[in-house]
Amino acid sequence: MPPGHKPDDGTQPARFKAKLSGLPETLLWTLWNRACEAGHADPVLDDPLATALIQALDYPFEARLGPPHPLFSQVQGLRSLTFDRAVLRYTDRHPEATVVALGEGLETGFWRVDNGRLRWLSVDLPEAVGLRCAVLPEHPRLRVLARSAADLSWLDEIDAPERGTIVTAQGLMMYLRPREVREIIAACAERLPGGALILDSMPRWITRLTREGKIRIGELTIPPMHWSMAPGDRHRLYSVHPRITEVRALTMERGRGVTGRFIQYQHLVPVFRSISPAVTLLRFA
Repeated sequence: MPPGHKPDDGTQPARFKAKLSGLPETLLWTLWNRACEAGHADPVLDDPLATALIQALDYPFEARLGPPHPLFSQVQGLRSLTFDRAVLRYTDRHPEATVVALGEGLETGFWRVDNGRLRWLSVDLPEAVGLRCAVLPEHPRLRVLARSAADLSWLDEIDAPERGTIVTAQGLMMYLRPREVREIIAACAERLPGGALILDSMPRWITRLTREGKIRIGELTIPPMHWSMAPGDRHRLYSVHPRITEVRALTMERGRGVTGRFIQYQHLVPVFRSISPAVTLLRFA
């Protein structure tokens, strides 16, 4: 039942039990942080739907994931804001474009950036799609596809790619194998002329610790990450496909207080550079 919808008899809606484990469960951690940030008196991200989702789900968020963390919540909020603004810049030029959100989980980007004309295709694993369809509203310009991002057949589902396509991969690529990441980027460059792709990446030392099972968030052990990219290695993405015409870093906006200033400028300090995800934009000829 979508958040905010009440039964006809006026009673409170039943909460939907979230039964996820492994990689799909991480979508609840990102939701928890976005909702905590959205509930702040001065949030960096306006996301009331995330707050409503917390109330709609039967899941022990604080007991399982820990209390709200000022750094994690701002990083999640600012990361989503960085993706939103890149999508908005693209759809300003291509108002009827399709946004393909890979591994979207319970992100609510469609409702944050919708211009009334764009189309949205959400691609995720079946467990995540089942939860998404159960708790988020339907919309005629929003489609959901239960499929791995590594299964490139989702490219066949894009309507009118000549009107523009921007692909987002937020919190996804690091969990894929390097070969899969290159295949996704190359396929987008080949089949989406004039399109764009936004992704984020983590450094090698963090991905190594996840493979060793050494990064925990509350009771949640972060699943193994397989692909990493240091910010200084972005230029190597040009070699993935000849139609990649631009590879550019997207800097997060300044956040709130001392923590927000640190998030904005930490990429300039080598010892702190890898604390938050590095966001990269690729454009295709």
